[in-house]
Amino acid sequence: MTQQTVLVIDDERDIRELLTITLGRMDLQVDAVGTVSDARRALEERTYDLCFTDMRLPDGNGHEVIELIASKYPDMPVAMITAYGNVDAAVSALKAGAFDFVSKPVDIQMLRQLVRTALRLAEEKRAGGATKTASSSDRLIGDSPAMQQVRATIGKLARNQAPVYIAGESGVGKELVARLIHEQGPRAAGPFVPVNCGAIPSELMESEFFGHRKGSFTGAVSDKEGLFQAANGGTLFLDEVAELPLHMQVKLLRAIQEKAVRPIGAREEIPVDVRILSATHKNLAALVEQGQFRQDLFYRINVIELRVPPLRERRGDVPLLAGYILRQLATKSGGSPGRLLPGAQQALESYDFPGNVRELENILERSMAMCEGDQIDVADLMLPQRTPRTEPATPGTPPPPTAAPQTAAAPTADGGLDDYISNIERTAIIKALEESRYNKTAAAKKLGITFRALRYKLKKLGID
Repeated sequence: MTQQTVLVIDDERDIRELLTITLGRMDLQVDAVGTVSDARRALEERTYDLCFTDMRLPDGNGHEVIELIASKYPDMPVAMITAYGNVDAAVSALKAGAFDFVSKPVDIQMLRQLVRTALRLAEEKRAGGATKTASSSDRLIGDSPAMQQVRATIGKLARNQAPVYIAGESGVGKELVARLIHEQGPRAAGPFVPVNCGAIPSELMESEFFGHRKGSFTGAVSDKEGLFQAANGGTLFLDEVAELPLHMQVKLLRAIQEKAVRPIGAREEIPVDVRILSATHKNLAALVEQGQFRQDLFYRINVIELRVPPLRERRGDVPLLAGYILRQLATKSGGSPGRLLPGAQQALESYDFPGNVRELENILERSMAMCEGDQIDVADLMLPQRTPRTEPATPGTPPPPTAAPQTAAAPTADGGLDDYISNIERTAIIKALEESRYNKTAAAKKLGITFRALRYKLKKLGID
């Protein structure tokens, strides 16, 4: 096997020697130079698998090297060497295209982990990405231009270690996007650890994220590993990151900057090699302006932003998504996949989906319980009534078909739409049961639904 090569660019001889010795012990061949001009010559004369460059150089800076490599040698990962605590320079380097960064004084353990991760990435690129999960992107359903752009962006983001902030409404699939970034990158063999920041009680957050030592507080009967340690070598996905209280935002910021955590009750910090992906359905920039989210943390986790479009911006993907969901439901139930009749498909394509893909899943699951056989009609969808979209008519074309009447009125009560619809269903079902003296077969007939659909509703609504 050909020996892999690394280019080190640093004007400090001690750093060049340290990296040369450390990387040489990893069976890597190292070329070390001290200027931008020497680096340009080395890159022209030889192909490298990885590059390390210092920020400040006698005849230029590391950004020039990063931009040069990004434009001429895009398959080569490049890592920035920064002064201790100079996180702004590190973030700037990541935005310019750097794979990752390492701080001075260099932590040998962290350096070796970074090198292993970067070289896996280089191998994947040479293999044309063959080592990534073959079917991973198949789960991101949709051929619309918006989704094609999301898939292309995921492919690019997977190739570096920059923190990514995934923006999007509730239900669009932000966690799936985070998983794909993880699976298509060099950390795919490592753990993917998702955490809902809004689901952890405030008093337990520090222990959950950083771990604790036995006896560090009442109830700490043994050592506990935190989420950062659990994600070591992989990816930590912070879902609903806007829910973090301010005191945890400070601690999280330090962990990200220093690449180390201190468990509660521990005397020393533990180095962690974790890529941070985060998401929320809230407007994080607005929360920063309102003082509810720290600006410095916002800039650390939002090095690159990826917006996942809502379903109403990619209506053409609805039939593909619906078909996929119906096949999944059939697999779970052991039956045959449901089939949308033309009217039902048209109704779905014109619906705005405030709950996005998650709402589509719920609608189709409910429809399969309500429909006759495996054919889903408009009435089975039970879509909430809304004002229909009006579009300019083309002269000489007939008016669009009138949508079928909806089974639920627009909500006027307090509370969520799902609760409102459930109350309507509960009232109608109880009335039918009372009128039929609790004969479920007769009640189902009175309601105009199948016995199977009534059984499903009784269970869902908790009616005995």
